[in-house]
Amino acid sequence: MKQQLMTLLLGAATTVLSSCGTQVEQHEKNELRAPAYPLVTIDPYTSAWSTTDNLYDSSVKHWTGKDFPLIGVAKVDGQTYRFMGTEELELRPLVKTSEQGSWTAKYTTEKPVDGWQNTGFNDKTWKEGEAAFGTMENEHTAKTQWGEEFIWVRRVADIQEDLTGKNVYLEFSHDDDAIIYINGIKVADTGNSCKKNERVKLSEEVVASLKPGENLIAGYCHNRVGNGLLDFGLLVELDGYRSFHQTAQQTSADVQAMQTYYTFTCGPVDLKLTFTAPLFMDNLDLMSRPVNYISYEVTSNDGQKHQVDLYFEASPQWALDQPHQESVADSFTDGDLLFLRTGSRNQDILKKKGDDVRIDWGHFYLAAEKENSASIIGDGREMRKNFAENKLEAPSTNGYDKLALVRSLGETQKADGHLLIGYDDIYSIQYFGDNLRPYWNRQGNETIVSQFQKAEKEYQAQMKNCAAFDKKLMEEATAVGGRKYAELCALAYRQVIAAHKLVEAPNGELLFLSKENFSNGSIGTVDITYPSSPMLLYYNPELAKGLLNHIFYYSESGKWNKPFAAHDVGTYPMANGQTYGGDMPVEESGNMLIVTAAIAAMEGNADYAAKHWETLTTWTDYLAEKGLDPENQLCTDDFAGHFAHNTNLSIKAILGVASYGYLADMLGKKDIAENYTQKAKAMAAEWVKMADDGDHYRLTFDKPGTWSQKYNLVWDKLLKLQIFPENVAETEIAYYLTKQNKYGLPLDNRETYTKTDWIMWTATLAQDKATFEKFIDPVYLFMNETITRVPMSDWVFTDNPTQRGFQARSVVGGYFIKMLEGKLNK
Repeated sequence: MKQQLMTLLLGAATTVLSSCGTQVEQHEKNELRAPAYPLVTIDPYTSAWSTTDNLYDSSVKHWTGKDFPLIGVAKVDGQTYRFMGTEELELRPLVKTSEQGSWTAKYTTEKPVDGWQNTGFNDKTWKEGEAAFGTMENEHTAKTQWGEEFIWVRRVADIQEDLTGKNVYLEFSHDDDAIIYINGIKVADTGNSCKKNERVKLSEEVVASLKPGENLIAGYCHNRVGNGLLDFGLLVELDGYRSFHQTAQQTSADVQAMQTYYTFTCGPVDLKLTFTAPLFMDNLDLMSRPVNYISYEVTSNDGQKHQVDLYFEASPQWALDQPHQESVADSFTDGDLLFLRTGSRNQDILKKKGDDVRIDWGHFYLAAEKENSASIIGDGREMRKNFAENKLEAPSTNGYDKLALVRSLGETQKADGHLLIGYDDIYSIQYFGDNLRPYWNRQGNETIVSQFQKAEKEYQAQMKNCAAFDKKLMEEATAVGGRKYAELCALAYRQVIAAHKLVEAPNGELLFLSKENFSNGSIGTVDITYPSSPMLLYYNPELAKGLLNHIFYYSESGKWNKPFAAHDVGTYPMANGQTYGGDMPVEESGNMLIVTAAIAAMEGNADYAAKHWETLTTWTDYLAEKGLDPENQLCTDDFAGHFAHNTNLSIKAILGVASYGYLADMLGKKDIAENYTQKAKAMAAEWVKMADDGDHYRLTFDKPGTWSQKYNLVWDKLLKLQIFPENVAETEIAYYLTKQNKYGLPLDNRETYTKTDWIMWTATLAQDKATFEKFIDPVYLFMNETITRVPMSDWVFTDNPTQRGFQARSVVGGYFIKMLEGKLNK
């Protein structure tokens, strides 16, 4: 076994890392208690969040909820204070899942009689199969095909040890609803959800039921639609793995657009920690640079000098899909920087696709100035133990090495510095057969080290620029929508960008490809583009074009030959053609036309539309024929299912036709503009008659007594199309104010859930700021009080503070629609 050993007597350094005195903008604190705090935000794969009030209360998480272990510890005069993350829960398989080893079980897809989950049940007539059970065409762990709606599984587990006093966990993967029992005791009931490698700590009662010998784990799963999966096993916690029991005391947390600030007290010193992502949308090389900053400032709070060392530890899980995958780690220096690097042993580039999937190719990097820095690679438990004892040494683990970087600040009253953290994915996207490099290396003439060196050189300037941007965003958003609106926009900013990947197509066009996070993992989804677009339109219309270019190419290349726009171009990161199971003809065609018109409004010309005029014409004619009274089909709110005569979808079709007329007018095609504008107005007049329900307008044309948010109507206002009578929006707004719940306006009369992005659009229909804020305040309250601690969900309940589904999606870019209105009105 390779042994890597490095010993450093910490505290020997006496050099003080002093502040360089660069002045940065002072900002006003964001008072929102975020559902999750953005820490490192590069792309859908390198996206790290804190999901607890205190940074040290849980592990740093990937947006999927999987651990992205990143630990921070301050040692002050020999005392350790953990200020970030938790020591990784060390578990060993007790009863293996299918990813850890093979197992078989009895199963049936026909509903059994009561008591099937109990140990004495007779399952002789059930089939036997190898786990996992699922749709083998899409779930790589599935070994037994399960395509039916329901499945019941009984697994006999032979346990050969006494578990008295042990912490035992159920680990399971499911799609969709799952209920799992151990020896007849229910231990998990997920409801309608889909997750992988979930863990539940077993109660003392359940652990006590696990005796040496045969035990029963029984599981039920309901596959509502699409993929199905069921897999489960047990893990037991190892003893004695914690070295950093004492935490710092967190005193504040503050999310701005590009920066997240934390402050702590670590005994006799105070610590300020700042996470920065310089995501400037007007500088695409900088925005796509895969490097973030972690800055620190230590100040004595008792007027005395103190010996301070800062310990940062990262896990190879930053570069792995699953924790059991083997990794390779090393360290090196370049110029004045010390680098630590880790990546998977196998390096299967662009071999995986899907939603709840993390990258396992390329390399994760942690770097700092090499002066007064020390590094160690090896067994995490030993590293932490030895750091507490004033030395750094650890044996290699042969595939599971952690990375630790220590900054020795010496004996000081005040010191500051920073680390750099980033990822080199080598190739980012497969685009119709071509593997594309990330935008920052689109020509193949950059290296990850060169990107880190640029980031290091620009550190002071970027910290100043980010603070200035954050201050300006908060001021501009407050001016148009109020303080609570502004604080929501600040939280949304990094989430939007990190849910995309920027690459350059072989034809030189920008591709800003979204991942449909926590939904189905689609790439470049048009009904994700549509709600996301306001933020990109506001800051850089070229990026809005990057949301559309792949769909235009898909049609114009002949690869997609239907008379309406495609839904997507694949499953992230494989953009080789639509993989979504159904089309959304009216939805996606309307989306493409409206966003194209919005680009023209922002740029003051329709040159972009002119490049795609034939395609836009085909889509418009489809909407003119099929859009007024839509047939039974899905819309962007596809979770609500297929339904016909959708009045809000009809508005989209009408405004899509109107957008084409608007573009034709900008291009000097006056006859065409008049024809399609009049067509849209005629459709709108029919809409008013068909949808009228007295004091509001219906959900569907054929169902009186129903209602829905008509959020698509906002583009009539923003683009000044004047297609619908003004009193339509006024009537709807007045009615909506009577339908609000504690946490917001429901999407429609059918359910209490809502979409927060659509609330922002609906609110923008209001004629004054005070009314706008009446819709925003409940959304703010939800985010501030939600018990579902994930990167902002856009699909939530309005009568209780829980997530209905979706998280970390780019659609919160739609929050910026009120700001966009202000810019369009200037």
